[in-house]
Amino acid sequence: QVHLVESGGGLVQAGGSLRLSCAASGFAISRYVMGWFRQAPGKEREFLAAITWGGTSTNYADSVKGRFTISRDNSKNMVYLQMSSLKPEDTAVYSCASSTGYWFNPLFYDYWGQGTQVTVSS
Repeated sequence: QVHLVESGGGLVQAGGSLRLSCAASGFAISRYVMGWFRQAPGKEREFLAAITWGGTSTNYADSVKGRFTISRDNSKNMVYLQMSSLKPEDTAVYSCASSTGYWFNPLFYDYWGQGTQVTVSS
């Protein structure tokens, strides 16, 4: 019954932008901190961004600060990741997840989506 489904991934040229969406069902995201993570081939899952329950606070990894923006719309049960100035090294599977606390380690997130592929070409 609990599902998170990402969308919006695809192929984009370096320097371009993409907006990822995460649709939740089976639970109200207003009760959860929401985060975005990515995993590239051969690498561990990497924390990107998190947003608190009401969207008043955010936290970003240094590698994406100033380029990526996380947002949420609790009334629509949706979370977003706006990505700009994309680089080939941003190529990865991007996933959204929920946590009961304001933490940034993927071990502390309870529900996960299947991910959406983002490929940045040069």
